[in-house]
Amino acid sequence: MKKVSDPPLGACLDSEIECLRSVTTSQGIQLLDSSHEFKILVVDDSTLYRKLLQDNLSKEGYSVVLAENGREAKNALSEHRPSLVITDWEMPDITGIDLCKAIRLRAEFYTYIILLTGKTEKEQIIEGLAAGADDYLTKPFHSGELLARVGVGRRVSELHRQIQAKNLLLEELSLTDPLTGLPNRRAIEAWANREISGANRHAFPFWIVMADLDHFKSVNDTQGHEAGDFVLKRFAELLKVNTRASNMCARLGGEEFVIALTHIDSTGVKTAIERIRSQLERETFNFGGELLRVTASFGIAGLQRDTPSNLERLLRDADAALYRAKENGRNRVECWM
Repeated sequence: MKKVSDPPLGACLDSEIECLRSVTTSQGIQLLDSSHEFKILVVDDSTLYRKLLQDNLSKEGYSVVLAENGREAKNALSEHRPSLVITDWEMPDITGIDLCKAIRLRAEFYTYIILLTGKTEKEQIIEGLAAGADDYLTKPFHSGELLARVGVGRRVSELHRQIQAKNLLLEELSLTDPLTGLPNRRAIEAWANREISGANRHAFPFWIVMADLDHFKSVNDTQGHEAGDFVLKRFAELLKVNTRASNMCARLGGEEFVIALTHIDSTGVKTAIERIRSQLERETFNFGGELLRVTASFGIAGLQRDTPSNLERLLRDADAALYRAKENGRNRVECWM
């Protein structure tokens, strides 16, 4: 039998990157944009050198942004987010060294820096690299050397962007329930703890609602796990539709979900949860011609006035209220008092 060899490592990486190009995070950020324009910021107070650099780079299809001093450079960095910066060493307001340091303090994205200088002493070159420059080019420069060094910078910059994209995707996946697409326990714990801290400090209302699908095991047992997954995803959709942008809903695991609500009074939170309960109650699921109704029980707990609390306590109280809802017949909303 002929052995099938594994695909080359490069092909695997290319495949992963292509997948990343189509992924958008829950915050609406596209991880890798295939139409990404490689922008280069040229910073030089010399009109001649700005023109020389622009002409050479534009011929190779690079998008070039020009700045003649440090102030313009900082504005261009914020507005255009260039992948590569070519900066002169000496400028009227700040030096290229200072600009390198300022760029490295910006942690949002990686920018490759080429320091353009007439200085040739090793100590000064070392100073520039130590300040954050990735490479340097001496004046007067050869156009071929310029393009070669920019080419290296482009490869390094794009590699950084790919790594950043993968890290963002991994972070997104670590905070998302893979079945329903809702935030998971880790995500809501981080978010809710911040909100509770603010609620304790500023005395605004904060509520935790535990939700559990009634008799869900029988759905899996009689209709199969695929049907059970469909029910879970549909319930997650109902939660998302009924959750304001300022609140959060999440899946804790199994058939357990949690909703966190802020800046709403007790009447409002009961009304909101009752709306979700009744909408699910009216849903009809059709599995192979067999119609099925599914209900859920809910337990509500909130911060008590003048009594600081934490997420662990609220989850415990909401769970106790949920248990009461189950004992009182299910398909109902109960509050912890």
